[in-house]
Amino acid sequence: MILLGAHTSIGGGVFKALLRGKELECTTIQIFTKNANQWYTKELKIEDIEKFKKTQKETGIKPVVAHNSYLINIGSKDKDLLKKSQESLLLELTRTEKLGLQYLVMHPGSNPDEKDGIKRIANSLNWVHQKTPQYKAIICLETTAGQGNTFGWRFEQLAQIIELVEEKGRLGVCYDTAHTFAGGYDIRDKKAYDETFREFNKIIGRKRIKVIHLNDSKKGLGTRVDRHEHIGKGFIGLVAFEILMNDSKFEKIPKIIETPKIEDWDRINLKLLKSLVKNK
Repeated sequence: MILLGAHTSIGGGVFKALLRGKELECTTIQIFTKNANQWYTKELKIEDIEKFKKTQKETGIKPVVAHNSYLINIGSKDKDLLKKSQESLLLELTRTEKLGLQYLVMHPGSNPDEKDGIKRIANSLNWVHQKTPQYKAIICLETTAGQGNTFGWRFEQLAQIIELVEEKGRLGVCYDTAHTFAGGYDIRDKKAYDETFREFNKIIGRKRIKVIHLNDSKKGLGTRVDRHEHIGKGFIGLVAFEILMNDSKFEKIPKIIETPKIEDWDRINLKLLKSLVKNK
């Protein structure tokens, strides 16, 4: 079974994301557990949790990956924003845990001072971990495109954060193809692909990858601009996705598309990715 799916909407109830995923023939999906444009939200009701778990069992979609709010910046110099971000991350991780999800994907954060920002991110993660000693859900730091002062566009930055986190076993990485490409890591042919993942393995460790975002890029290599494009329609091209879809090292890793939500393009992109898988 190929673990392939899309980010689906929770509009009308968290369980609805699973039904939308089923319609797209997804075997895995990614969701926001709350409104991504708001800091706080009402607590999940027991009936909502039960309905989600019942629907997940019925659809067979597993794992379901959570993605936290883009408002969160646990690397911020602003004390108020930092505190609000830490509390919001704690809330997101708690919702992820209550729904029985394995992973919570998050952008590491931003700060004009790299050393200070990385330290704040690690301290924030340590704080959240200390507040949740029994949680099984793993926070996955996402590779970023490097726009502005965001961290995660160089593998070394993620490695530095992980090094400063006390409970390293509670951290994973979400590898985003569009982000890393915009950050300067090429995967457009087998040679470039192998070189990039050799570097990742050397600096972070391939086993740290828990989730993969499959997105083509509207912008070129090393532009540090975060713009997703449909599979094979951007600067990365189809060859890279064919290599990745057939890479046995990532066979058991959930692969999620976050391509533009236009018309029926989720279905088109997923169908195309499935067609790239060679019979073994």
